Amino acid sequence: MRKLARMSGTGSDHVLSLLPARLRAARQRQGLSLDAVARLSGVSRSMVSQIERGESSPTVATLWNLTRALQVDFAGLLDSADAPGIEVVTAAQAPRTAGHGKGCRITILSAPEQVGKREVYDIAFDPGGSLDSAPHAPGAREQLTVLAGTVKVCAGDASHILSPGDTARYRADQPHAIRADAEGGRVFLIVEAD
Repeated sequence: MRKLARMSGTGSDHVLSLLPARLRAARQRQGLSLDAVARLSGVSRSMVSQIERGESSPTVATLWNLTRALQVDFAGLLDSADAPGIEVVTAAQAPRTAGHGKGCRITILSAPEQVGKREVYDIAFDPGGSLDSAPHAPGAREQLTVLAGTVKVCAGDASHILSPGDTARYRADQPHAIRADAEGGRVFLIVEAD
């Protein structure tokens, strides 16, 4: 995973110099200890402390986990006062999750403050890859659009095979799954809470 210090663009050093104080201020506003942030984010206490002291530059994934735990805006944390009116997260900076599904790579496209409300994902499947999900909160729904390949969507007892350009909407408060065929595939997924 790339370190934030490798960000390209003018002023990245200035932005990174603000990061430790902004993270510490966000933690203090929430009234959280370093231990509490470590538990909530999955980032070790010593790493959180090093980042807050400016002794370590976090990866994008680490920063994503910290912003989710602190309930702060990922982009806002990095913005300088003279930031443009368009927020851009390059493909290299987009957070990715690991350990979910089999033979799939999940890129998080939504802003951290949308977690639990409206989450957006780009999911690439290897041939035969799958993502099986336990029920989400009551009333949750998903909308999936196939970008490439053929996938089978299962929700409860129902299932449907989708081709590129097809969209499926289904309840996500029941067991559900996305399974790619022998050629793999790619989908755009939106998860919305009730």
